[in-house]
Amino acid sequence: MEARCQCGSVVFKTPLEKPLALYICHCADCRRQTSSAFGTSAIFPTFSIPNTDLLSCYSRPTTSGDTLYCYFCKVCGTRLVHMSPGKNVCSVKGGCLDGLDWNKAIHLWTKSAMVPIPEDAESHSGTSDISDYRACQEELDQPTNALG
Repeated sequence: MEARCQCGSVVFKTPLEKPLALYICHCADCRRQTSSAFGTSAIFPTFSIPNTDLLSCYSRPTTSGDTLYCYFCKVCGTRLVHMSPGKNVCSVKGGCLDGLDWNKAIHLWTKSAMVPIPEDAESHSGTSDISDYRACQEELDQPTNALG
């Protein structure tokens, strides 16, 4: 899939034509990160992000003790890719991708949603359901699954 930031300074292609998984998260952290009602993440096998002087990185610790590296365009500030060292998958922010099938997205943290969740969408309300998400993410992080 083709990805680009808002201003078009950073452009790249994902390693697959469609993501391994697609999530719409309604938690407070994702709302703050996007300055919107929710955040979106398309999961792909880890790949080399473009080597450009126009890409910058913000890093933060995760609840699991890893470090999450969040890459964004220096010009327009668009968040593009999140990844952690040693992981086989990464998250490409959904808004920078053309052609995603949003009907298959899994909604997380719906109990704090600011917008209605489609009735037919797979959804998880909160912390008890997040363990299912983490198990899914751990499964995706295995080399045999990440490579399709």
